[in-house]
Amino acid sequence: MWTFSENKEWRYLEHTFDWVKQMNDVQQDTCYHAEGNVAIHTRMVLAALQQDAAFAQLTAQQREILWTAALLHDVEKRSTTVFEPDGSITSNGHARKGAQFARQLLYNQHPAPFAIREQIAGLVRYHGLPIWLFEKPNPVKALAKASMEVNTQWLALLARADMLGRHCADQDEMLYRIDCFEALCREHNCWGNARTFKSAAAQMYYMQHDDAYLDYVPFEQPAPKVILMSGLPGAGKDTLIKKQYPGWPLISLDDMRMEHGILPTDKTGNGQVIQLAKEQARAYLRKQQGFVWNATNTTSQMRMQLIDLFTTYRAEVSIIYVEIPYRELLIQNKNREANVPVTVLDKLIHKLEVPAPWEAHHVSYCLTH
Repeated sequence: MWTFSENKEWRYLEHTFDWVKQMNDVQQDTCYHAEGNVAIHTRMVLAALQQDAAFAQLTAQQREILWTAALLHDVEKRSTTVFEPDGSITSNGHARKGAQFARQLLYNQHPAPFAIREQIAGLVRYHGLPIWLFEKPNPVKALAKASMEVNTQWLALLARADMLGRHCADQDEMLYRIDCFEALCREHNCWGNARTFKSAAAQMYYMQHDDAYLDYVPFEQPAPKVILMSGLPGAGKDTLIKKQYPGWPLISLDDMRMEHGILPTDKTGNGQVIQLAKEQARAYLRKQQGFVWNATNTTSQMRMQLIDLFTTYRAEVSIIYVEIPYRELLIQNKNREANVPVTVLDKLIHKLEVPAPWEAHHVSYCLTH
């Protein structure tokens, strides 16, 4: 069984992990956290979680996943806390940045199996969703997406512990919102499991159209197939392409940069390369010809811009994410002709967003651990 820390005593955690110790210095708005700083709150959340009867019914591995997520859920309030002019304290964006930190921590410092790491990162990312879901522009779509990334039953457990682990005037209202979150999950068949669709085309249509119905199934037509690679430099994307897609037209940003003598750090040059690559993609798509797009594509924003382009031509898009352990990554990157400086590589790891299952028609994960 994977374990983040056998010793769960708070003093040990503070002594061992600097980011835990830093929680003592992060203040919170007394309107929502009258109990005190992030360290006090986190300890209360951990205690509330362990006292929950539903938590006790989980397997030992599942409890470890949730415990680790609870420990990390507010870790990036340290970098997002702002003292507003009106005297309030905010920490907007702490969940998204916390998920990035959790993923980096569990990849290169305290390695966890891929599925466990991503579940923890997802719990950190969405820990506020059960409370704020009904304030989203499209609550059902937000719920469907989240359910494809994280176990919603565990998410509700974490959210409940988050509310019980604080002193605030609106606690009863917030706990009621979590009950409503559970009810909506059950209504849409995604309580403790991912929301499923009739087909890949139905899923993609729903995700790309604001006014789409969950169960709508579009008429499927023949479409060019596009393979969108994703992964850190040196992870093995080139090797996979050679093995699985020999003979496919290839658009490689690395090859284009080398052909035009453009360095990876040249922002202007890279912009030109991307435009050349997109024009080549359009040429293939106009002929209804499939191809492989090979680049790092390590953030959702990078991928969605490309997927929007491809699907404009009604392409069927498959994302293939490639990952190897951190130590192997350093070795393989060093041996590449177009290797990336370690400092740049670590920045990419920090900003890494693993492709979510809802991003494309098909998303697969090629992992070597």
